[in-house]
Formats: sequence, C-alpha cells, structure tokens
Amino acid sequence: MHACRKLLYGVNEITVKVPSVFKLLIKEVLNPFYIFQLFSVILWSTDEYYYYALAIVIMSIVSIVSSLYSIRKQYVMLHDMVAAHSTVRVSVCRVNEEIEEIFSTDLVPGDVMVIPLNGTVMPCDAVLINGTCIVNESMLTGESVPVTKTNLPNPSVDIKGMGEEIYSPETHKRHTLFCGTTVIQTRFYTGELVKAIVVRTGFSTSKGQLVRSILYPKPTDFKLYRDAYLFLLCLVAVAGIGFIYTIINSILNEEEVGVIIIESLDIITITVPPALPAAMTAGIVYAQRRLKKVGIFCISPQRINICGQLNLVCFDKTGTLTEDGLDLWGIQRVENARFLLPEENVCNEMLVKSQFVACMATCHSLTKIEGMLSGDPLDLKMFEAIGWILEEATEEETALHNRIMPTVVRPPKQLLPESIPAGNQEMELFELPAIYEIGIVRQFPFSSALQRMSVVARVLGDKKMDAYMKGAPEVIASLCKQETVPIDFEEVLEDYTKQGFRVIALAHRKLESKLTWHKVQNISRDAIENNMDFMGLIIMQNKLKQETPAVLEDLHKANIRTVMVTGDNMLTAVSVARDCGMILPQDKVIIAEALPPKDGKVAKINWHYADSLTQCGNSSAIDSEAIPIKLVHDSLEDLQLTRYHFAMNGKSFSVILEHFQDLVPKLMLHGTVFARMAPDQKTQLVEALQNVDYFVGMCGDGANDCGALKRAHGGISLSELEASVASPFTSKTPSISCVPNLIREGRAALMTSFCVFKFMALYSIIQYFSVTLLYSILSNLGDFQFLFIDLAIILVVVFTMSLNSAWKELVAQRPPSGLISGALLFSVLSQIIICIGFQSLGFFWVKQQPWYEVWHPYSDACNTTRNPHWNSSHMYNETEPDSHNIQNYENTTVFFISSFQYLIVAIAFSKGKPFRQPCYKNYLFVVSVIILYVFILFIMLHPVASIDQVLQIVCVPYQWRVTMLIIVLVNALVSIMVESFFLDMVLWKVVFNRDRQGEYRFTTTQPPQESVDRWGKCCLSWAQGCRKKMPKAKYMYLAQELLFDPEWPPKPQTTTEAKALVKENGSCQIITIT
Repeated sequence: MHACRKLLYGVNEITVKVPSVFKLLIKEVLNPFYIFQLFSVILWSTDEYYYYALAIVIMSIVSIVSSLYSIRKQYVMLHDMVAAHSTVRVSVCRVNEEIEEIFSTDLVPGDVMVIPLNGTVMPCDAVLINGTCIVNESMLTGESVPVTKTNLPNPSVDIKGMGEEIYSPETHKRHTLFCGTTVIQTRFYTGELVKAIVVRTGFSTSKGQLVRSILYPKPTDFKLYRDAYLFLLCLVAVAGIGFIYTIINSILNEEEVGVIIIESLDIITITVPPALPAAMTAGIVYAQRRLKKVGIFCISPQRINICGQLNLVCFDKTGTLTEDGLDLWGIQRVENARFLLPEENVCNEMLVKSQFVACMATCHSLTKIEGMLSGDPLDLKMFEAIGWILEEATEEETALHNRIMPTVVRPPKQLLPESIPAGNQEMELFELPAIYEIGIVRQFPFSSALQRMSVVARVLGDKKMDAYMKGAPEVIASLCKQETVPIDFEEVLEDYTKQGFRVIALAHRKLESKLTWHKVQNISRDAIENNMDFMGLIIMQNKLKQETPAVLEDLHKANIRTVMVTGDNMLTAVSVARDCGMILPQDKVIIAEALPPKDGKVAKINWHYADSLTQCGNSSAIDSEAIPIKLVHDSLEDLQLTRYHFAMNGKSFSVILEHFQDLVPKLMLHGTVFARMAPDQKTQLVEALQNVDYFVGMCGDGANDCGALKRAHGGISLSELEASVASPFTSKTPSISCVPNLIREGRAALMTSFCVFKFMALYSIIQYFSVTLLYSILSNLGDFQFLFIDLAIILVVVFTMSLNSAWKELVAQRPPSGLISGALLFSVLSQIIICIGFQSLGFFWVKQQPWYEVWHPYSDACNTTRNPHWNSSHMYNETEPDSHNIQNYENTTVFFISSFQYLIVAIAFSKGKPFRQPCYKNYLFVVSVIILYVFILFIMLHPVASIDQVLQIVCVPYQWRVTMLIIVLVNALVSIMVESFFLDMVLWKVVFNRDRQGEYRFTTTQPPQESVDRWGKCCLSWAQGCRKKMPKAKYMYLAQELLFDPEWPPKPQTTTEAKALVKENGSCQIITIT
C-alpha cells in the first residue's frame, strides 16, 4: 500500500538543482551581445588591433564571472534554504502501532509521523492528531513569534456532529504543521506520542509552493530594456549604411578584397559598441554599492533601474507603518449591561480577583521557552499588563500523571489582599484560601476564520470550571446573552476603531459542575462558546513608527501614491491611514462592500461613505458643489473634482475581481486601504495596479508578503529571515525610510543608464563618422589613435560618469521610462548633428588651407609658421611610407576634434539635479576629464615627437592648431547650450512635459480656498483640451475619462449589481436603493 502511494505521490523532496558552472556559462555566453563581442575581437585580431581586443576580452570575462557568481549564489541560497528538510530520519507509526524509522524522502500522504520531543524541522505538511506543539513559523509568515498548534478535533465525539466537515490546511491551520517550520516543543499525554498525519509532500507543500514561485516568477517587463534593443537596431541600420558605403568606396578605389572585408566589417563594430554592456552594468553596480551603504541589499540588480520609475508604493501595516507590537491603552469593563469609565491600570488589588482579569490571565496562547514567556505579541502585552506569573508543568511532572498537567497562572503576592474573606460558598472548609491560582484546563486556539479563542479554566479550590473567551468585539457580542451587552456597544466600538485602536472583547461563563476534566477534553468549542456574559473591552494601541508620517509626506510630495495592504481590521486600517497622512482629514473614504452571488441573486457592491458622510441621509449631498474642487491627494497627477479614497476588505476585493472586472481599474485609481488581505490577494492587488500601468513598489516585513514582493516592480522586505530570498531588496533596518532611499537611488541609476547609453551612442556615431570621412580619402584612424580613444577616453569617462550619487531629496517629476522619448531623442539627435557638423567643418576646411597638400613622408607643413620651435615633431616624417595612409592632415584634424567631442558630450550628458548630484561633486569624473583635456590640449598645442610618432599624428602649422582649438571651443559652447539651456529650459518644459509624471496637473501657488473659483471656471475647458491628447499610461487616461462620468464616484447608500451575463462582458449596473 505504501509503495502504491509512493508511486502516486513521488519522492518527498523539494529539489533546487544548482546548475553546473558550465551550464550557466553556456546560457550566459549565448547572450547576443557576447556573441557580437566575440565577433568583434576576432575581427580586431585579424586587423592587428590587439590591445583593445584584449581590454574587451578582460571586461567580458569580469562581467561574465560576476554574473555567474551572483546567479549561482542565488541558486545556492535557495538550495540551502530548502535543504534543511531534504533528508532527515523520521519515525512513522505502522499497523499494530509499530514505530518504524525511515528517511523523510520516503514519506507519503497518509503516513502517521511521530513528532520528536525535542522538536524538529518539518519535512512535509502534516495535521496534528495527538498532543500539542509549539512551532516557529517565521519561514512562512514572517512572524518570529512561536505559535501553539493543537490536535485536530475528533468529529466522532463532538456534541454537534461535525463529521461532514472536510479538512483543509487553510481552514485548519491551527492544527497543521507546515513544511519548513520548526517545532520547538511538544506537549503530550503519558504513554501517548505526539502524532501527525502527512497531508502534502514535496512541491505541493506550503514551502514547495513558495520555492516554486521564487524559481519561476512572472517576468517583469521594463521599457528601458526594450528601448535599448530598438536603439541598437537603429545603430545596426546606420552601420549597414556605412557597411555598403565602405564596400562601394573601396571597390571604386580598387582596394584588395581582404582590406574591403575587414574595413567594411570594422565599421559595424565601431557603430555598435561592444563595451556597451559593461558600461551599462557599471552604473547599476555603483548604485548597488551605494544601497548597501544605507543598509539595503539587492539580489536582483536590474530592478534598481525599475525602482527609478515607481509611482505607487503598497505598504503592509503591522510592523511596517506601525510598531510591531501593541501597547495596552486601557480597559473598559461592563457591569449590569453598562460600560464603566475606561481604566488605564489593570494591575491593582481591586481587580485582581475579577473575572475580567482572570480572562486576561488565562485566555491566551503563551508558553515558556527556555524560561522566557513567548507567544502572540497581543497576548504577551495583555499578560504583562496584569503582572501575573505563568507556570508550566515540566516533562517529569507530566510523565507522573495520566493527563497533561495544566498550565497555572497566579497573581504576584503583593497584589493579593492580606486577609481573604471566608465567605466563599464554593470552597471546602479544609481548603486553605491563601493561594489564588487558576489552571488552564483546555484551550481552543485563536482561529482567524472564527475571529476568537477560548479556554476552560478552573480556580484552585472551585468545584465549577469557567469558560473565558476573547476575540473580535462583533463576534464576541453575538455569542453573549443579549441582556449582558450594553445598548451603546456599537457606538463605543466604532468610536475606538475610528481612533485607530485595536479593540478586543472579553466574555465569561460558569460551566456546569457535571463537566469533568475528561469531558472537557472531548467537548466541542461550539458547546463552550455560547450563552456567555459580556465583560467588556480591552483597548490596544498600535503606535505608528516615528518616521512613518514624514516618509509618506516625502512620497506624496514626489507624486508617489501610497496604498495600505494589511491583514488587519478595516476601520483600524482607515484610521491608521488617516493618522499617517495617507488619507487627509478632509478626504472622503468610500467603503466598497462586495457580496458574492447567493440564493440566485447576482453579486453586488454596497457603497458606504465612512465618517461624516455615513450620517448623510440623502444621496444628493454628494455632488461636485458640496465637495471642494481640489487635486486628488493620492494621485496628484490626475485632475479630479473630488478627493476620495476607496477602502475594501479581502473578501470584497476577490468578489470585485471575479464579478466586476470593468470596475477594477476605476477602484485601482483611488483604492487606498485594502484590509483583511490574504497573501495571494496582495499579489493580485499588485497585478491589478500594474494592469493600469502603475509602476508598483511593495514594502512588507514578512514572507506572507512574499508573492507581492516578488510581483511588484520593486519589492523591499524589512525582514532578514530566509523568506527575504524572494524579495529583490532587503532592508537591514526595519524602517520604511528605506523606500525613498531606494527610489532616489533607482532614479539616479536610471538617469545614469540614460547618460551612459546616450554617451555610448554618441561615441559610436562620432567614431563612425570620423572613420567614414577618412575612408573617403582611403585613410583611417591609427591603431593607437583607436586605442587612445577607446581606452583612455571612453572607458575612463564611462566608468567615472556613472559615479554620481543620488540627489538628496525626492522631487515631483520622474525620469522618462524609456529611451524612445521626445526629450532623449532630441538630445541625442541634436548632439549628433552638432558633432557631425564640426567634424565635417574641420575635415573640409583643412583642405582649403594654403599650406595643404596630399601628405607624403617629406611633407613639412610646419615650416610655414617659420617658427623653429614647432618643427620638433616632423623629424619622424622621413620614415618608410605609411601603407595604410594613416598619417595625413585630415586624420590629424579629425582625431583632435573628435577626441575633444567625446569629452564635450560626456560633460553635456552628465546631468545632476533633480535626480543625481551635480557632476562637479563627482570628483573622479572631474579629475579624469581635466587630465584628458590637459593632455589632448598639450599634444595639440605643444607636439611631443615620441607621442606624435606613437599616435601617428602629423605636424600641422601652429595657426591651424589654434583654429582647431576655436572649432572645439565653439562646438563645446553650442553642445552645452543646446543640451542644458534649450533642451532643459525650453523644450523639456514646453514640448516634452508629457514625459513627466505631472503631465495632466496644474500647479498653483495660491491656497486651495482662494483658487476654487478659478478652478471652477477653467476646469471644464482645460479638461476638454486635455481629452484630445491621449495619455500614455492607462491610469492617466482613465482619470481623464472619469472627469466626465456623472455616476462616479458612486453615491452613498447605493448598490452596484453585476449583470447576469457577467462572464461574457463583465459589465454592471448601478441601482440606487431608497
């Protein structure tokens, strides 16, 4: 039987094979760029251009090795992460209660596994059928707090027949031990082992699914990389023209076939620079290094550029926006169905023996691990507030008894009154009343589905047991006797939740004396959790982290939308959103409550306006006149008539996704609070936001955010647990201040990529044109001229111009997302025209000089200056003839002018504000450029024979050298004026403003109140003008469309129903309920 099951389910292992270096190498080297580099190196070697070929080979090897190292490191990390459970020895129960020891790889669903006393790392998903376990689930949930797992209830002995209930790992997760989690401690019955039935193995386990999603994430497309390939195709087309021109020109001049082939192919390697990948990588490597300095670690460097485009960031709430733990703010007890005044101090003599404090002392899942209290932070804070002591039975004590020894809680002696009244009728005469202890007899753990937990406890000496329950106030109130619940319960609760407090209700009842210890162990929780007495509320405060409001304000100023995605309660989440500035006080919050189809009725959404608008009886109160005409706070780029935010819970979100597909984009445009969201719903939300063209960032602190962190364009984990392997970025400090840092560095890296790409494109075109001009006279640049340009100028400039660090603050505009944008194309094309123009000027003007002649070894143009000082470099002219015709006046002129042009465009493209620090703060770049300028100026104005000989430069008159300097100076002035003044000041603001994020946004310095009238007059005409333009992003287009939709936003107290044919067209209708 076991063999058949093994055949069906396979081996229990999660295998992450680390590919061999050879396999990874083949995969990496087959990249088209590396193939092109190999072709270039072979070509240069045949042309005896060995030095640069060697430089490119070294750069390629370094690039390939670093790439292989990082890829292999990720595989190894993932392999190590799953290897913990790969093969361990486990004990399983066979027929006749025989214990057999097998390897974990042989486990199959249905096996009964014995959990060892000293704990273990779970090798599969299993459901507990005997005993209790304390488990650390940080691997899956991100919460480092141990969780208590109890055995699955036995349906056969339940009072209410639950025999038809089907086991599900999600529903019964309080009884399920998940793969990869660590069992710290077990509790057991004497003579009985702690057992669990294996339910899932291998990749079907929760850990297997996590690993699979890490191994095979959805690819994230980014415009920059698509545009880069398009740009390269354009360069290839230019190279093709040069290729044909070279062949025709060479044939007409009767060149040798070998020379024609080498020269025509060489023009291709000049136009498409083989050093481009290394140049592009440099900026990202520098950004990665800077991020590391501020405590942000990156395992996916390509994502840094994408982070420069983020315009929306989703935040988890607990532990991200707010402090991890909760603080007890106070309690509000109920007596005679009336709320008493709130009390701050629970730890006092008056309350020590009250049922309220007894409930706080017993109704929790705390346990002692190595002498330290451990468990849910909420339970821990609650227990610490009363100052009681918890004692657990030792293993020896448990072994002596035929049942689990109860956990005992008692108050400290100083809280107990010195004399205790003897009038307690339920105490036997011989029992000494001096000791007050409560034993926890049975625990029904917290269930997120039921939203409550309960315990059965017994005060030492009492005959009857007590049932205590705590949980969500609405749920607890529904399980209590109505006469014990205060009339103003809902108002008091709403008041607390609106203030952002987390409220927990407590209830109690005395159990019948016939309920013995054994009966309690087998009773169902439904039999206990009813007919309770409502005792009051515990008010917990989840404080905002100190830096949260300031960080969110910075993001809003930078036109970056913020969204809250949390597993917490809706009203608490809305309140926290208001507190931290995500929703401003005057903003309206519309709660979308979606209900799935039921009893033949279609799915529907009920719209409620939160806060003041809930009291509005008539729907006409919400119109464009009633609400100030302002910009939308959460999306500053869209002009809107109202400021509103949508809030919904996970269930509503799922219903809307399934039944109201056409409403999803509209809700994404203004959805700000998403509460009670499950991990997969967080991922779906990120995808929905990406579908309307948002660049989405995600900031979370646990593996429950794992899917969303991976799916987002830029996911940053605030947790350093193993699960952060899945997140592209991990912050060392658990603070959201890392988000603006990441975006700033992303923007700087993106602008650096643009600068480098533009510079490399210009370098290609300048060199391409130089060579094309020289080919026309059957000349070329010399090997050492090429080497000087390629190594001394280009590589030095590229690797230093990328060093500009990020600008110190986030600005409202965003860099363009792709290379094919108006501003960037204009920048490149204008510089190409300028450089070609000045090169051509020098090339043709030198031929018009009175001293010009076709150069030969005995030419001596320097003597025309009649200055013996300038004759020093022409001595080598009397060498053997130049077979390649490198040495001539045109070559020398083109070489000097083009050498300066590379430096001119490098300075013109090295822009600082608003995304990077100014280039003069990049000291290495400044020093490099100055040294190169000085050196080229020196060899141009003051020739040195040995340098001229190596670079194959010929002697030209001093007057022509000064003329070249003037050409270069004018070229520099024109280039920098066009790039810095004309492009930045004029065109960028007037023509290309659409490439910024604030395309459809008015900016006004007037206060909103003063500008309302002005808005009213110009709004419609402006919006109609805007409508003619088609925004690039879907969300911008949608915002524009919604300006003219009279039915949006939905009016309060209205319902949107899905049509019956929802699956065909996804349409819906709005029905106003009167």
